[in-house]
Amino acid sequence: MSGNRGIVSHGNNNSFSNNAVGEHAQVTVTTPSHDTGTPADNGRADEPTTVWDVGVVTILSEELRSVVDELDLRRHKEPNGLYFYRGRHTTPEATVRIVATQSQSQGQRSTMAALENLRRHYEPRLWALVGVGGGIHDEHARIGNVIVATDVVYYENRKINPRGDVRRRGEHRQAPAPVVHAVNAFFADHGTPARVHDQLSPHASKEFEVYPGVIGSGEAVIADRESDIRSYLTDYHEKVLAVDMEAGGLSQYWQENSVHGGVNPGWIVIRGVSDNADEEKGHGYHDLAARNAAHVLRRLLPYLC
Repeated sequence: MSGNRGIVSHGNNNSFSNNAVGEHAQVTVTTPSHDTGTPADNGRADEPTTVWDVGVVTILSEELRSVVDELDLRRHKEPNGLYFYRGRHTTPEATVRIVATQSQSQGQRSTMAALENLRRHYEPRLWALVGVGGGIHDEHARIGNVIVATDVVYYENRKINPRGDVRRRGEHRQAPAPVVHAVNAFFADHGTPARVHDQLSPHASKEFEVYPGVIGSGEAVIADRESDIRSYLTDYHEKVLAVDMEAGGLSQYWQENSVHGGVNPGWIVIRGVSDNADEEKGHGYHDLAARNAAHVLRRLLPYLC
């Protein structure tokens, strides 16, 4: 006999208002939705965002396209207008939930913003920076090869003396121990280098090689074989095999994120070599390098997750 609507239940937090007792009293039960999944998404709409396993950051459109194609991800638009690409990949031991995004621009700052967007929306357990880089090691970092890095040397910090003498002050960070162990297990199983068939020529016999190594990272685009940055990096650590403009932001974000109190995700950098950081640097091998890097990410998932 009353128009009240009784009890509204929100899972573990119940709200009792306008209670009604009687023959016509009604109870409405609502379940909160944690994930804005859509039919085009490979994830289920009733799963919370906190179970996402891998968050991938790419910089170039070729890099994002390669990750999306390799892992069969589906585009998803958040209510705030951000685009993410989501899906599942089944390994022999688990089903891995993956979300990828593209930064707005090159560089450390935009990478950190992309990581923050992933953290706020999906809280992935692992961050992966996947795409192309410039090789600075003639033997290991040939075009098409892939460098898997759990060590980053950020080279931008420096002191400039009055006479113009530049003294660089590198920052060296290593990924968490579980990620390092996972990468070591991959190379123990596949050899060093690991040899993989060229992803742009699946029916050919051409192979590319995958090496563990160190990434040098800063804001400079290096297109000079005689660059002082190349000399500094090879002197700083003989296993610096490639350079990029984003890995330093990833390692810095990871370190600063550790103060949040929760589980701090691990991180990994996977760079396909698209050029030799010299005068011939260009865009001609971006697709090749990006596809090889995305394929190596897929090969690493059973070890990382």
